[in-house]
Amino acid sequence: MIPARRPLLLIVLLLFSFWTRGQDTLITKSGNKTGLNLGALPSVLFNSDLGFQYGALANLYQYGDGSLYPDYRWSLYGELARTTKGGGINQLNFDSKYLMPFGIRVTADLSYLTQQALDFYGFNGYQSRYNVFWETEDEEDYISRMFYRIERRLLRMEAAFQKPLGGSPWNVLAGYTFLNLEIGEVDIDALNKGKAADDVLPDTVSLYKLYMNWGLLPEVDQTGGRVSMFKAGVVYDTRDNEPNPMNGIWAEAVVATAPSFLMDRSGWTKLALIYRQYFSLKRNVFSLACRFGYQGTILGSAPWYMQSYMINSMTRSTTVDGLGGGRSLRGILRNRVVGDAVGYANLEFRWKVVRTYWLKQNFYIALSSFLDTGKVLKSIGVDRSKVPEEVTTQFFDTGDDNWHSSIGGGLHIAMNENFVFAVDYGRALDKRDGLSGVYIGLNWLF
Repeated sequence: MIPARRPLLLIVLLLFSFWTRGQDTLITKSGNKTGLNLGALPSVLFNSDLGFQYGALANLYQYGDGSLYPDYRWSLYGELARTTKGGGINQLNFDSKYLMPFGIRVTADLSYLTQQALDFYGFNGYQSRYNVFWETEDEEDYISRMFYRIERRLLRMEAAFQKPLGGSPWNVLAGYTFLNLEIGEVDIDALNKGKAADDVLPDTVSLYKLYMNWGLLPEVDQTGGRVSMFKAGVVYDTRDNEPNPMNGIWAEAVVATAPSFLMDRSGWTKLALIYRQYFSLKRNVFSLACRFGYQGTILGSAPWYMQSYMINSMTRSTTVDGLGGGRSLRGILRNRVVGDAVGYANLEFRWKVVRTYWLKQNFYIALSSFLDTGKVLKSIGVDRSKVPEEVTTQFFDTGDDNWHSSIGGGLHIAMNENFVFAVDYGRALDKRDGLSGVYIGLNWLF
């Protein structure tokens, strides 16, 4: 399903048109930025079920005397948005490599996200069947548009520190993350308020409810929980420009552990390995970006709601769910590829079409094309003994998972290198992964 984000997409197209009309006055020079610089955008969209979303996002950069440009002394990102049906985004994110002694980089995130219809398709990729007709109106087998949805309220507090080792590109990482997740069935009554009679959502069973009835979600984890997670690792970074590198390597190995004495359940440990490399094909114009990743449980048993939580060295996006969706496999249903261990890859060709210095700001417009793919490498153990035999084949496949792949393209408009407005469109190559998706937000994928 394609998110209904036409109002904001229209704004993007108007901006693109405005900049295009101004190309006869382009100035080829560029200027180093100094002092404070603010980038801001409205957060506007409409979804027939979730209602009208309104709000804004902004990123404040401190460039100091400009000697570090395009790097910044610190960055503060904030987003505040609400939907008329009760959902919301509340986020603050801070990043700096220069405020702490010994060259220590600090990143911190405080977020509270109320997601009224978060995707839930079961576990282990293609081993969980996806039936699009169950969520498609006017189909004979239609159940509900919310059949593959859950409600989640997520509080996230996170801090991470990276210290360089001498003058080398190696950094050591340490961090802490606290999560409080409240999960339940979609509030159908809330979503039905104000709907016409022929558009009302039926109050019926969901996949999440069936999984609880069949004992596929342990009782202690069914409705979420609290997670205290410590991170440690190493990071290797030779990028020439963090927001959109033309050359370099960015690789990391991160171990995240959640000890049992800080939770109401047994503990667990996950390992995340991510390798990114950037190749310049034409200086400041064409580049090829590659990302290869692995994430898996190496000790204990992680709760089901943490199997889709993607771990990395620093949180820069609002949501970190995957695999599937705008931050991992574009065009594939969000959280479609969930397992005890997953692997993924992204290949992206980037072309900076226009560069200009306008209104005392440095801008560029870029186009991209990409291939995303991912796969469950180790399945989550699922006891199907309580699943009625007559419906087993409707929900489960006994075969191994395969690669979930998508292709697509994007438009990026950047101000002063760091504030990058992004629109990506991805199309799944297998109908079992959905059809396509449009993703509007900030920053390149990696």
